[in-house]
Amino acid sequence: MFDRDVWQEIFNTIKKNKLRTFLTGFSVGWAIFILVMLLASVNGMQNGFYTQFNDDANNSIFVRSGTTTKAYGGFEAGRRIQFKNDDLEYIKQSFPKDIEYLSARYYTNVTARFKSETGSYSVQAVHPDHQMIEKTLVMSGRYINEADFVNKAKVAVIGRKVAEDLFDKEEPLGQFVEFNGLPFRVIGVFTDEGDDNAERNIYAPVSTFQRIYGNTNVINSIALTYNPNYDITEALEFSERLEILLKRRFKIAPEDQAALGVWNYAEAFDNVSKFTAVLRFIGIGVGVLILIAGIVGIGNIMVFTIKERTKEIGIRKALGARPSQIVNLVILESVFITTISGFVGLLFASLILALVGPNIQSPAFTNPSVSTGTVVTATIILIIAGVLAGLLPAMKAAKVKPIVALTDK
Repeated sequence: MFDRDVWQEIFNTIKKNKLRTFLTGFSVGWAIFILVMLLASVNGMQNGFYTQFNDDANNSIFVRSGTTTKAYGGFEAGRRIQFKNDDLEYIKQSFPKDIEYLSARYYTNVTARFKSETGSYSVQAVHPDHQMIEKTLVMSGRYINEADFVNKAKVAVIGRKVAEDLFDKEEPLGQFVEFNGLPFRVIGVFTDEGDDNAERNIYAPVSTFQRIYGNTNVINSIALTYNPNYDITEALEFSERLEILLKRRFKIAPEDQAALGVWNYAEAFDNVSKFTAVLRFIGIGVGVLILIAGIVGIGNIMVFTIKERTKEIGIRKALGARPSQIVNLVILESVFITTISGFVGLLFASLILALVGPNIQSPAFTNPSVSTGTVVTATIILIIAGVLAGLLPAMKAAKVKPIVALTDK
């Protein structure tokens, strides 16, 4: 393999067939380039999805109520389903081993005022567990705790953008902000990477806002996380059990999807995984087809090369060259052309992804890239492709008879 004379022969052969070698090598390099870019695009789509939902725990379930579309259990269609505090306790008692964190959500809008600064913001009144469900990052102060909930304390955790709007450079912790004219003490400031809109929200104890708005026990939606050790099958099975339980509790027809919505991240991740798997398969298929075209081209070059060197091969065999040496020479030349061409395509694709990929940040497409495993796999494919491209021509060369080759014109 490291014989100097062998490599001189390979380079001389390439020089004699510059155009054919370039065109065929280009097809192999283009195939690897397309393959890597397609796989990177699929990863970019997958990254975009995961980034979009990275603010919530991966094992989250969100339950939302709606209006019935079917008559059921003695009730007419058009009935509004309304969650209450008791429903939260009912879920907790029904699934003691399945639920990790559980919180109600009560939505409202407030006009916030601090000194001369005012602004309108969305409030999510929640339980302390909500921090773990939505993975809220508190950059200063603290989140709502159990004492705040029990005492119906007028406290709030404000987003970074809210703090900038109302307090400018003043320290917000411990300050009192008026929400619709009622004073709330700021106990924390949270941040949300990649989502400025979320940083314009405010969190407060759900018990406090239920008392403020008519001493009600109504909640708008329910958020929870299930056992993090569940696999995809167990996660989907749990959400089905949860949906069946709640539909029985509220007398909702099993097939009525408008009255009650149970959204499980596991289902979304499963759908995205299946979709990206199909796209990845298509990408690999397209790349392989282009690569096959390149292999055929290299095989044709080797056939022409062998035909031109028939007399030379005959002389080699007459001087004692073994068939295996002839085969090795042809295959080595094929592998060399294929590998170099493929590496150029791989390098070009990697360079583009390294320069452009990190700058692509959108909800649907984020940082397209390929893993080290993909690069290693592509390298192995290149070597195998080179062997396959040179195998048949090499076998043909090995079968050349010296007497026939020497009389060839």
